[in-house]
Amino acid sequence: MELKLGRNDACWCGSGKKYKKCHEAFDEKIAQFEREGAEVPDHSMIKTPEQIAAIKESAKINIAVLDYVAEHIKAGITTEEIDQWVYDETTKRGGIPAPLDYEGFPKSVCTSINEVVCHGIPSDKVVLKEGDIVNVDVSTILNGYFSDSSRMFCIGEVSEEKRKLVEVTKESIEVGLKEVKPWGFLGDMGQAVNDYAQAHGYSVVREIGGHGVGLEFHEDPWVSYVSRRGEEMLMVPGMMFTIEPMINMGSADIFQDEEDGWTVYTEDGKPSAQWEIQVLITEDGYEIIAY
Repeated sequence: MELKLGRNDACWCGSGKKYKKCHEAFDEKIAQFEREGAEVPDHSMIKTPEQIAAIKESAKINIAVLDYVAEHIKAGITTEEIDQWVYDETTKRGGIPAPLDYEGFPKSVCTSINEVVCHGIPSDKVVLKEGDIVNVDVSTILNGYFSDSSRMFCIGEVSEEKRKLVEVTKESIEVGLKEVKPWGFLGDMGQAVNDYAQAHGYSVVREIGGHGVGLEFHEDPWVSYVSRRGEEMLMVPGMMFTIEPMINMGSADIFQDEEDGWTVYTEDGKPSAQWEIQVLITEDGYEIIAY
């Protein structure tokens, strides 16, 4: 690991305890995995109890905003209206929409409909209609701490093909969560997600994945869903990241809109679905922080 502490020094985590009584054994366990060739997290990826508590407060807003969207979304509204809901509901609770002005993104939320894979930009010209499926991706900053989750919504009566895609995508996260535990590997989860999606005839987007989150909008580690068991980064208590596979009805190939520089579409024009949760690795498993 990156810090060389004496056993009687104050622990790097800020607990005030001596290193030997706090994280020495933890660091040695990680170092052993590293000596065996594993990719391991550094201290910057380990959230302290105080940080976790603050991130959870941010997540409460994120969840409440998505709950509001769930109660009000329907055919006939514009994605611009969803953007206004997210801005209003976030700010009235004391938060800031994390996407707004992030690397030039012009809105407070991403709204991705049908063949849009992710990063759809809300517009007063885009009206939700019966049969659409839409991902609403909400991210919140509260007192400098970040939360991030998204949900799929079926607008009115959708085709059985689309409904199945939405359901299987959500189920893939549940399958992946069974592999989320301390001292396992991100690839364990990634392969479980990919295997489940492929077993249902779908493909998983390769180029875009999950990410660490909490102190920044996007942190390490990168989280792939086309990974292999026993590979990718070691999961350890205190790590926090998103699980957000983007699953396509057709090919995994995608492209980005050259004009707006954000919107990502399926290459073949077939629908895509995504759910996103934010998880914390605990001593004995995981905790869902935002959904």
